[in-house]
Amino acid sequence: MYYYRFKAGTWISRTGRTRTAPAPGAKTAALTVGVVSCQRYDQGYFTAYKHLAEDDVDLVLHLGDYLYEYAVSGVGGARAYPAGTVPAVYGHEMVTLDDYRLKYALYKSDPDLLAAHAAHPFVVTWDDHETENNYAGAVSENDDPAEEFLIRRAAAYRAYWENQPLRRPQLPDGPDLRLYRRLHWGRLAQFDVLDTRQYRSDQAYGDGWKVPGPESEDPARTLTGDTQERWLIDGWHRSRALWNVVPQQVTFARRHNSATAPSQVSMDSWDGYPASRERILAGAQASGVENLMVLTGDVHVHYGFDIKKDFDDQASKTLGTEIVTSSISSGGNGSAKPANWATFMAANPHLRFYNGLRGYATVSLGRDLARADFKTVPYVTTQGAPLTTAASFVTEVGDQGLKPA
Repeated sequence: MYYYRFKAGTWISRTGRTRTAPAPGAKTAALTVGVVSCQRYDQGYFTAYKHLAEDDVDLVLHLGDYLYEYAVSGVGGARAYPAGTVPAVYGHEMVTLDDYRLKYALYKSDPDLLAAHAAHPFVVTWDDHETENNYAGAVSENDDPAEEFLIRRAAAYRAYWENQPLRRPQLPDGPDLRLYRRLHWGRLAQFDVLDTRQYRSDQAYGDGWKVPGPESEDPARTLTGDTQERWLIDGWHRSRALWNVVPQQVTFARRHNSATAPSQVSMDSWDGYPASRERILAGAQASGVENLMVLTGDVHVHYGFDIKKDFDDQASKTLGTEIVTSSISSGGNGSAKPANWATFMAANPHLRFYNGLRGYATVSLGRDLARADFKTVPYVTTQGAPLTTAASFVTEVGDQGLKPA
């Protein structure tokens, strides 16, 4: 364990603590990570971070939407501050470098987020809102000219690098920043941190929830880009880790929204890029990876999925598991059983758990099994919410699939 402070002029930060990973070849017995995503400032308090700061984790994986590009009102939206508490400079959508820098300053003024950063080291990757909602490569949400959008993307990427715990290899070059990277925790775990925004093909059928078809199923479509895809699969071939963990952004397992065919799927998730997902899973099988775990954010709910070799055949081999963490605050208070809960559970038999409250997940990796704890708070629009473990599951080494703990 290490303790540190920062000094800038006469300003001295609070004391933080961090830790380093074991040596690459160390036969480490255990690791616990906190998994977080989606913290929209104006939709609620970051109470889950207060609890995470007090939780016993070795590191925190942030899977995207650290901030949102949208305007924040003078009352802080759902936080309902006295009028004028939030300066008027935040009353428009982020576009410029100054806009993005100021928005990080607002978010990092939150005491619960500060507490979590001071308590634990963070490993971060972005999703869309650090730049703009649902952008795809150089394609903006509103189909702005690519040359204009890339100027905005350059500003967003620069501010992200300045405000996140990233190293010099991640220094952006204009609108490009190589964020995907590989980290190790001894021989216990290999983390292949993905970027599914910067290199993806544009969403099929205009985005949203649509019935799959020739456009979305085109084999040329990619969520990761060819270079990152090869990097991931090559890394699995060389992996000596017991657990191969993929922190990334959007839902990996298939997710139907109807129990009757044809069902719609999300064109923004891996369902909108099924050939890309098939290549990844084929690469995992070819490499001999046996204990695969995908960690996901984005959707503001807790999910626990089994990753099937063939999602149309529930008797097919389970290749791994996916733990999807809910949001810290995005979406407001949420509910334990959203309106589509029964439909989703019936339509997706590989979906083992679904909860729509805010919170975070913890994943503990061991030599025999991994345990996932889905933690929730009952509300975020006022402060002081207690923390509850809504459900816990395990998946065993050599026998993948989520089972109630």
